[in-house]
Amino acid sequence: MIAARSIRVRGIVQGVGFRPYVFRIASENALAGWVRNEEDGVEIHLEGAEPSIDAFLRELRRQPPAAARIAAIDVAGSNAAGLNEFRIVESQRNGRPSAGISPDLAVCDECLAEMRDPANRRHGYPYINCTNCGPRYSVIEKLPYDRPNTTMKRWAMDAFCRAQYEDPGDRRFHAQPIACPDCGPHYSMGIREVVSLLRAGQIVAIKGLGGYHLACDAANEAAVRALRERKFRKEKPFAVMACSAERAREVVELTVEMEALLRSVARPIVLGRAKVCLPGVAPDNDELGVMLPYTPLQHLLFDAGAPDVLVMTSANRSNEPIAYEDADARERLGGIADAFLTGERPIARRIDDSVVRVGAFGPTALRRARGYAPGAVARIPAMRPIIAVGADLKNTVTLVVNGQAFVSQHVGDLDQYEAFEAFRRTIDDLMHMYDVGWPDVHVVHDAHPQYHSTNYALELAAERTESVQHHRAHVASVLAEREAWHKRVVAASFDGTGYGEDGAIWGGEFFGGSITGGFVRRMHLRAAALAGGDAAAGHPVQCAAGFLAQIDTTPDMTSAPFQFSHPYEASLQLVRKGVRTFETTSMGRLFDAAAALIGFTREITFEGQAAMYLEYLANRAANCDAYPFPIVGEQLDFRPLLEAVMSDRVKGREAEEIARAFHAGVAHAVCEALLGLCENEATDTVVLSGGVFQNELLLGMLKSLLRDEPVAVWTNSSVPPNDGGISLGQAAIAALGPSRA
Repeated sequence: MIAARSIRVRGIVQGVGFRPYVFRIASENALAGWVRNEEDGVEIHLEGAEPSIDAFLRELRRQPPAAARIAAIDVAGSNAAGLNEFRIVESQRNGRPSAGISPDLAVCDECLAEMRDPANRRHGYPYINCTNCGPRYSVIEKLPYDRPNTTMKRWAMDAFCRAQYEDPGDRRFHAQPIACPDCGPHYSMGIREVVSLLRAGQIVAIKGLGGYHLACDAANEAAVRALRERKFRKEKPFAVMACSAERAREVVELTVEMEALLRSVARPIVLGRAKVCLPGVAPDNDELGVMLPYTPLQHLLFDAGAPDVLVMTSANRSNEPIAYEDADARERLGGIADAFLTGERPIARRIDDSVVRVGAFGPTALRRARGYAPGAVARIPAMRPIIAVGADLKNTVTLVVNGQAFVSQHVGDLDQYEAFEAFRRTIDDLMHMYDVGWPDVHVVHDAHPQYHSTNYALELAAERTESVQHHRAHVASVLAEREAWHKRVVAASFDGTGYGEDGAIWGGEFFGGSITGGFVRRMHLRAAALAGGDAAAGHPVQCAAGFLAQIDTTPDMTSAPFQFSHPYEASLQLVRKGVRTFETTSMGRLFDAAAALIGFTREITFEGQAAMYLEYLANRAANCDAYPFPIVGEQLDFRPLLEAVMSDRVKGREAEEIARAFHAGVAHAVCEALLGLCENEATDTVVLSGGVFQNELLLGMLKSLLRDEPVAVWTNSSVPPNDGGISLGQAAIAALGPSRA
């Protein structure tokens, strides 16, 4: 007897070889019917014997394509239509799409083997791809994911590619970006010419999947120095690309888990402890960010003899977004690059490289972009679409549609004009992709009244607009990843700055509660004065003035060993007079103040630099006793902590040991506060989020202190703990927070 089933599969199942996979297992089980893309995934109609359909359903879940991510499979009865074959049919769209879009994928081993085979038609072809690999999000212009909806639409397949595209037994069956040298796009310069330039110490702008890179020989100190000078990037670390995993293991210390990430189809930049010295690549830092080649072009460069470790950094001037359009790249990079390797295939949207770390509590995204975005990170039940616009630093945008929360790629810092324009385009792009229109959308923004993202959100023609407090959004982002909407937790939300409910600059906050019940502020860092407000973040000495103003035993800070410069005295006068001064409870600013006391007295050149230097010093010392950091009432009192730092500095204690004791003092105080709150709140779960928790030494100390305690520790994983995760937390609170009850 012939049975029939209607099957809907949701998740990342478009553009990853899922329909060809369905075709093959249907054919193997002698089933008739069809498969097609639709708004929320893939629809399948099956006809055949009941045991064969059951076997199909088992196989469907067992071994989907490597890049596919199945979120749900819904099976319903259907009527048999008397079909006698199985086909891939034209995509159908009747409503708003909500299917997950595949991130861009690293080139697969099969394509690399073909590219390196002189007898193969695609030998040496830099745009080789198949259903298992290649561009996805960077070429998609709209859904469903079919070739006419991509930037490959201008290149018609020749007979050779068409035959593979239409052959169910071929690896390129329905591979949308399929091309070959005879019918596809090309690059502007020969590979060997580019390799000669790189080996000669030149800087080359290379067009990749989501934008241009600036590349040079990482072992050529003069080339690295020239890149820094031209790019106006004084000290921020560069990422490097190693020719192979074997070479990467010689550059950084790699655990099994780190190497798995390095080799994954996402091919992120992975942070690891440096094993070699590459002068100028990562000053005052014991970590290097390393990645492996992920495009055919990058493999071709190394195959042709490029230096085996290249600096491969985003093609921009400092703080600007990555260049991805050819004309704009030539204009903006003309004074930086000595040559351009330009490809003909347009990039639909800019996408930076992702950055991940395997830390004390597992893998964590520090920048979520190529290889991960715009994958859905959670299912958030929401009645209408939500656009959460994030914060102004490390901005991302989250769209919730039909319950799926899609987090955009990293956008950047919105103080920069080009980054703000990219932010606007990202919102428009997501809404266009998923057919979301005004005013049928709920817009969520940060509570800071002067954020560019806030002001833009208030201008949008949305049916509803609301604000979410910055540090509560950090906490909610961790819970949203786990879809733990009702879970009661205690949380530490630590960063550099965030607008508090009292108008102060928060950043050292402890909360108790849940997403649905709300988060109540239970404790915080003792408030200090901040001369100049957020601007003090660029001047550790300026930060120190506000904290030290509360300490009576402060020595002469303008003489040895501190030698604070004039801005310290000027800032101290502002604090004492209460002029242009703001109150802060920021843990990030406390780290800046400590860094100044230990010797980092210059202006910072990138966000978090002083705190990173403090961690760098602390990692060079053995374990030592913690400085006192007492809890007084509902506050962590920083005064004894900083007094101990100053006292030991005057006594001549090594800076590395002082930095280590400072970190230990913070860890012990935070642990004590969290355990006390767990008891008061009757919960066994702790959440840690915010940019300060990018500090791996601090996390490691907390893990050690909490190891034998009856608590679970939750941190960010899929989205960054820094402000790159804010938009997800905003969306979760907007959909499920107390005001929705």
